Amino acid sequence: MTAKRPSKRPTATGKTSARPRAAAKPKAEARTRTARPHPAKAAPRKTAAKKTAAKKTARPKAKPALQEVVLAALADMKAVDVRAIDVRGFTDITDTMVVASGTSDRHVKSIADRVLQRCKEAGFRPFGTEGERDGEWVLVDLQDVVLHVMLPRVRQFYALEKLWEGGAAA
Repeated sequence: MTAKRPSKRPTATGKTSARPRAAAKPKAEARTRTARPHPAKAAPRKTAAKKTAAKKTARPKAKPALQEVVLAALADMKAVDVRAIDVRGFTDITDTMVVASGTSDRHVKSIADRVLQRCKEAGFRPFGTEGERDGEWVLVDLQDVVLHVMLPRVRQFYALEKLWEGGAAA
C-alpha cells in the first residue's frame, strides 16, 4: 500500500507546509450546489407541454343518443320493417315511438332483450317492459323512446303507424 503524500503549498510566508488535501479548504469554502427549483415548480419541458396540449384537445366520448342505440340494436338483430315516428306534437309521454317486427315469437323476445342490453351498456335505464312472456308484442319503455316489437300479424291488426302518423285524423 502506498500512503498519500501531503501536498506542499506555499504559505503566506513563502514556506511550504505539508497539509493533507482534505484539510486544505475550510468547510465554508467547500463547493456548494447551485439551487435548483423543485421539479414540480420548474418550467414544463416541451414533451410535457405537448402531452398537456393533447389532453386539452382530447374530449371524452359523447354519450350516444338513445334513439341511435335502439336503432343500432334493431339493425344488429335484423328486425323487420323498422319505423321511427316522432310523436312530440301528439303526446307528452314520449318523444319517439319505434315500431319493429320479428319473424317469430322467439325473435321478438331476443330483439327486445338485445335492445335492453345495449341501452343499459350505453347508460340508459329502462322504465319497464311488457309482453316478454308471450312474445307476440313486446313493449319497451325507455322514457324518450318507446319501442314496440311485434309479430307481423299483430302489427297489421293494431296498425300503430297509422294511429300515430295520422295523429289528428285519429
